[in-house]
Amino acid sequence: MLTVPSFENARVLVVGDIMLDRYWHGDTGRISPEAPVPVVRIADEERRLGGAANVALNLARVGAQTRLLGVIGQDEPGEATRAMLEDAGVVADLIASDSYPTIAKLRVMSRNQQLIRLDFEKSFALDGAFERERLIERYRAALDDVDVVVCSDYGKGTLADVDTIIAIAGERHIPVLVDPKGADWQRYAGAHLITPNLHEFEMVVGPVGDEASLTREAAALRTRLDIDALLVTRSEKGMSLFAHAGHLHLPAQAQEVFDVTGAGDTVIALLAAGLGAGLALADAAAIANLGAGIVVAKLGTATVTPGELKQAAHGQRNGPRGLVDEEALAAIVAERRARGERVVMTNGCFDLLHPGHIAYLEAARALGDYLVVAVNDDASVRRLKGPSRPLNDLDHRMQVLRGLSAVDWVVAFSEDTPERLICRILPDVLVKGGDYTPEQIAGGQCVRDAGGEVRVLEFVDGYSTTSIIERMNGDAAAPR
Repeated sequence: MLTVPSFENARVLVVGDIMLDRYWHGDTGRISPEAPVPVVRIADEERRLGGAANVALNLARVGAQTRLLGVIGQDEPGEATRAMLEDAGVVADLIASDSYPTIAKLRVMSRNQQLIRLDFEKSFALDGAFERERLIERYRAALDDVDVVVCSDYGKGTLADVDTIIAIAGERHIPVLVDPKGADWQRYAGAHLITPNLHEFEMVVGPVGDEASLTREAAALRTRLDIDALLVTRSEKGMSLFAHAGHLHLPAQAQEVFDVTGAGDTVIALLAAGLGAGLALADAAAIANLGAGIVVAKLGTATVTPGELKQAAHGQRNGPRGLVDEEALAAIVAERRARGERVVMTNGCFDLLHPGHIAYLEAARALGDYLVVAVNDDASVRRLKGPSRPLNDLDHRMQVLRGLSAVDWVVAFSEDTPERLICRILPDVLVKGGDYTPEQIAGGQCVRDAGGEVRVLEFVDGYSTTSIIERMNGDAAAPR
């Protein structure tokens, strides 16, 4: 089970564009005689922290030791922002500028609908007057008590020298996580991790039509920018983590989505809190994925609490699950084995999933704590089954398998047998269905030599992919 740690010892510095979100709520029942616009009778005002301030708020709400470095104006919204941060337990290390107003967004709302948004802002880097040296000086001093740095870039100018910020942290071996803005990501080179959404990612690398192109472009971008990892948030498709150890797909957790506002702030905040608390990157990403699922079910910019995370994790039997490559799987299985947990592995083509497959996979899963399914790629299926197979391509087959409650991780292999993959992963239990003997199962000897177990499970009678295909082709004599 994914364990939500205490974040109390995580020390995180957030640097970036600070905003104040204001909401005016009221009823509207008539059109103005002055212009064809509704008249709103304002009855209530609400203020929320936005931008880098919302990232800091998310960190403070889960208990992390949080410092926020940024710029506000010498005005009432700036003082309100400072007070809200301090009330939340954030150390507000804010530079008050007399040349620029606090960035504020005012939304006029009626009956839960936004009628208009008014933005009050000037770019801090617009005319070069922004006190960059003062910000960097404070940043250097703040790093003495920091485990992780978050750069929250909303393109307002506070991070005009983000390359310097990354370099200074690198000298001290402090990881920097970046929520990017715009198409010039070269300025983020050398960061530990970047967290774009899919649209932002495609603005930089171009359209990615499938999982293979997403993986390829992510690897190329990581190399070009010299970054350790890339976490791409993909809305209803979840998140994909690309790192040195391989890539991991985390399916979306939200049952209902009401508002995605601020979800990216929650993701990077929980990643930072997790890393600061000593979690491995994959587990920190799983925590962030849980948090995103919680926050999008709330209206407006929102945060999560440790209690909400623990409740969500309680429903997640195994922590980070989904599509993985071989490198990531090897690291995950080694970690689970070190915890004394039992990993089961099986393999197959799984071209057309039927009730026999479901029963078989559930029986395999019952033999341990986790189930890994290795899937033949398209070329190996053709070699084994003939040129007309597979009916469904690899991406389709893997996506269907990862959606099953019995399956924890799905990995592809390209050889005719999974022997090499199994001998690397070395599951505690290797399972195969059919009329094999344990000695005939590919990879079985490696598993036994490592102290593992090889099991043969019976398939459920009456189901086979071949018979389904024959019935689809109109062969009435096909077994049912």
